[in-house]
Amino acid sequence: MPRSERIGIFGGTFDPPHVGHVAALRAVQDALALDRLLLVVANDPWQKSPTRSITPAEDRFAMAEALSEAIPGVEASRMEIDRGGPSYTVTTVETLLAEAAESGLAPPEIFLVVGKDLVPELGTWERSEDLRQLVTLAVVSRPPLVPTGGGSSVRDQPGASAPPGWRVERVDGPMVDVSSSAVRERLEKGAPIGEVVPEEVVHCIRRRNLYAVGR
Repeated sequence: MPRSERIGIFGGTFDPPHVGHVAALRAVQDALALDRLLLVVANDPWQKSPTRSITPAEDRFAMAEALSEAIPGVEASRMEIDRGGPSYTVTTVETLLAEAAESGLAPPEIFLVVGKDLVPELGTWERSEDLRQLVTLAVVSRPPLVPTGGGSSVRDQPGASAPPGWRVERVDGPMVDVSSSAVRERLEKGAPIGEVVPEEVVHCIRRRNLYAVGR
């Protein structure tokens, strides 16, 4: 039997994608030697949709496809959109495992890519206990500087912030101070977004007349 594929899942709403996503994806590519890195677009981000308006899934997928053009080796995935309903990461992982089994392949090793800020929320995810057994977390963050005395400092050791019971790989990446909500605020104000959104995504936003800035 051939070796297991190493698959990274970077899921999200991507409303819209931005340079922080690019930095995280590139850091994961550099660190984990993945065979595939999937940019999985949520159909219904059930923890967000009750609190704010969400751009239609097909538009968000188009932006994710545009983002993938900026990062060779990244695949935009619509599997959660095609499945319909609320998007649960555990179901996506189980689908990938089932597809491998049906094809007679070894179970893939699946890395769930998350930012350090999401780690405390993992317990609120659907069937988080099952998910914990199926994936390795790839936590993207720059380790904090720890003073060592004499005016010098070192990076904290990987794994220091690992949530209990999860397999974790720490991925050091650049700190990019941007969020999708901040980008939407810029768009609402008519402010430029070229510094925080890849050019390919900007073109997609304007082509599809999203966020009322398509003119």
